[in-house]
Amino acid sequence: MGPPLVDIAQWLPAAQAGSREALGRVLEACRGYLLLIARQELEPALQAKGGASDLVQQTFLEAQKDLARFHGTTPEALLAWMRRLLLNNLANFRRDYRRDKRRVSREVALRISDSSTQGGGGLCAGTPSPSVALIQDEQTQALERALERLPEDYRRVMHLRYREERSFEAMAELMQRSPNAVRKLWARAIDSLQQELGAPR
Repeated sequence: MGPPLVDIAQWLPAAQAGSREALGRVLEACRGYLLLIARQELEPALQAKGGASDLVQQTFLEAQKDLARFHGTTPEALLAWMRRLLLNNLANFRRDYRRDKRRVSREVALRISDSSTQGGGGLCAGTPSPSVALIQDEQTQALERALERLPEDYRRVMHLRYREERSFEAMAELMQRSPNAVRKLWARAIDSLQQELGAPR
């Protein structure tokens, strides 16, 4: 289970000072949040090419390398910075696979051969293996179950932020709260989601 998100502020200074243990704790606290974004942003056609967890791991590697460029001190600032890294990785991932020579829509399924001496085996380009598909499905279901266990206000703030991609100001107007109150509600929702994802069931 990852540490509560509210503890990022405690570990962040040590991480920025060079503590690998503190950095590991900070990154682990961000995992659930980043997975949520990656799963929502990654198109089904591209999921066979790389899972959300791969993109999050790549983001972690970049964060470790570039942490000196982050000058914030709050969990919200760190999450915003990590989100930008992740979205950049997603954009690069999409671009790489949308080039004409690698376009997913142009991939062709291998034909199943009647002859046992010929290759092929019936594998479909762009189709995840059964184990990869099962893991992705289990992760998505676990995330959905965790979201369902959150209080209504938490579910709503997550829905508005990630599914409708609304700004905090727009969310504040819809929820009849101040932008600052919505940011705090969002931070608590992320923290609760992280705990739900790590809790044994």
